[in-house]
Amino acid sequence: MRDIGKSQSDILDMSFTKALIKLIRPKQWMKNFFVFGPAFFGGIFFQYDAILAGLITFFAYSFAASSIYCFNDIHDVEDDRRHPIKCHRPVASGKVSVSQAYRLMILMFVLSLVCIGLLPVLIVSDGDVTGRMFRLGGVIVFYWLLNLFYCVKLKQYAIIDVCVVALGFVLRLLAGGFATDTVLSKWIVLMTFLITLFMSFAKRRDDVVRMETTGEAPRKNTIRYNLTFINQAITITASVTLVCYIMYTVSPEVINNFHSDYLYLTSFFVLVGLLRYIQLTVVDKVSGDPTKIILRDRFTQLIIIAWFLSFLLIIYIF
Repeated sequence: MRDIGKSQSDILDMSFTKALIKLIRPKQWMKNFFVFGPAFFGGIFFQYDAILAGLITFFAYSFAASSIYCFNDIHDVEDDRRHPIKCHRPVASGKVSVSQAYRLMILMFVLSLVCIGLLPVLIVSDGDVTGRMFRLGGVIVFYWLLNLFYCVKLKQYAIIDVCVVALGFVLRLLAGGFATDTVLSKWIVLMTFLITLFMSFAKRRDDVVRMETTGEAPRKNTIRYNLTFINQAITITASVTLVCYIMYTVSPEVINNFHSDYLYLTSFFVLVGLLRYIQLTVVDKVSGDPTKIILRDRFTQLIIIAWFLSFLLIIYIF
């Protein structure tokens, strides 16, 4: 009987641990690879200090984001319980209590601050590493506060909601730039905002389709969207993103920096990638979670790898 009781206790502990891991959403940490963007586009991607600073920033941002995920599930618990899919989230399902979620939220934010504090300890550089630490900390704290406000209020307003999400990715770039002491190109900032805005509109399209099918709005602001508007928004943002990328690859600044005028060739992969994402959104109607698309769609993965390798070869080898 004791062995049976112990076994049941172990199962419950494992279930609770899995619920906690699910609550912090480590799969979503993939978004934070954007912090490596400045080092990659700045031509210092393989330098030791850049790699270490990037890793520190990645985990600092990931813990801060997980803190926000905890707060989001706490704040939306009642709405999530009425949702056919979100009702299985740890807090909504009751696997993790609200008080436990709050404690995990605080722990994640503290871990983020600890990671930021490691920057001047682990980075050996002649530059102002302490100043880089404070700038990095400022960006992450601003991101954290902005997203708290987003969870409470901003996500209720159509258009503003997707702009805040896109701004979050720009902040990831800034964080990576400050950590590695890399100056960001205005084109990179614009492209990051535009492509994440494009993906955010595609994600909202999934909500609109669900609303039109079930008659219930998954989000309060979904009623301010419809398929006509979303389709036009997706087309506009995808088009401007492609134009912006082409302008980046042929700009004199970039050509002089990388000593190559062949970067425009990588535009092919960007175009195909955008078309594939639109196909998944409009034809297959599976744009609800961009992270899942990237993790599961082999075609998208091949396009991303091909773009990465071609860009890598042009700026680091040729």
